Amino acid sequence: MKNLEACYEINFSKINFIERKVKIENPKTIISGAPKTGKSYLIYDFLSNFKAKDYLYVDFSDLRNDLNDISKNLQEFIKKNEISVLILENFDFSFLLPQCENIIISTTSKQNIEGFEQINLNALDFEEYLLHDNKHQNITQSFNSFLKFGNLPEIINLEEHKKIQRLQEIIKLICKDETQYEIIKIMIENIDEKKSLFQLFNSLKTKIKLSKDKFYEICKILENNKIIFFLSKYNQEKTSKKIFCYNYSFLNAISYTKKFKNEFSNMIFLELLNKNDEIFYLDNIDFYIKSKNIAIVSIPFFNTSLNNNLVKKIIKNASELNINEINIITISNSEKINDPKIKINVIPFYEWAIS
Repeated sequence: MKNLEACYEINFSKINFIERKVKIENPKTIISGAPKTGKSYLIYDFLSNFKAKDYLYVDFSDLRNDLNDISKNLQEFIKKNEISVLILENFDFSFLLPQCENIIISTTSKQNIEGFEQINLNALDFEEYLLHDNKHQNITQSFNSFLKFGNLPEIINLEEHKKIQRLQEIIKLICKDETQYEIIKIMIENIDEKKSLFQLFNSLKTKIKLSKDKFYEICKILENNKIIFFLSKYNQEKTSKKIFCYNYSFLNAISYTKKFKNEFSNMIFLELLNKNDEIFYLDNIDFYIKSKNIAIVSIPFFNTSLNNNLVKKIIKNASELNINEINIITISNSEKINDPKIKINVIPFYEWAIS
């Protein structure tokens, strides 16, 4: 029981927690989400409601913890110490859960267990980022940092010269081997692109030894773990999907090639992901929210005269689906475009994201 005794001494009472838009409210909860999105801090917040003697915190990613020792003695230890809260971080569900009043589990991939509430935690949206950012003095500075270095909580207050290095470390942390790294890398390089998995596989197999089955298997894991997202075209499921990543700044961390529009579109996608169940894309329209009948278009540097032909195409495609509102998201431009049938807004990202 040496492992469990050591875990029982862990105390989180002095950790500062900044509110997220989701929190643990059910005594039996499974939190899933990509690495470094803040799952542990949701747990620390929950534990602040209890005394240290009432909880047992076990992290299975801690190399000092022995799975066999813990699984063998866990129920007895809980009973002996009258523990009312059990935390299982990075749990792989390799043994049956013990009896305990409160059980909170963190994991990378979603798991369904009867009686447990599911929380899927994404990285920070822009509104949450502003709450976490105590370094910048105005919303413009915060937005610039959000765009450049991404949405992971731990990156915000790092010294700037360490941020890219830490993003690279997190990418490597996600990968179990070199093959998985190359697959994640090609996905990140193609964010906001319409590419089929077959196209990506054909491109990658010229660089590394890789079977088609292995490639598809890893892509499925990345999708299940909410690291990579595949966005379908509306009513055309078999058409190539758009690729997005849970942190758009990874592109800046793996390549000197600048794809500003792609990163900006990925950033918009993640904001939409937190607020909508179903998102699609259309011709000339980046995102279509069918339930709200809204089209979202990413044009970082919008200019009415330069983008006039594109706006006409967007309006035409939106009209075919009877879309009643188009939001064109920009870096800083703001204006209204008059149209007799459709409400069209040109909005800076930082206004749109917190509205």
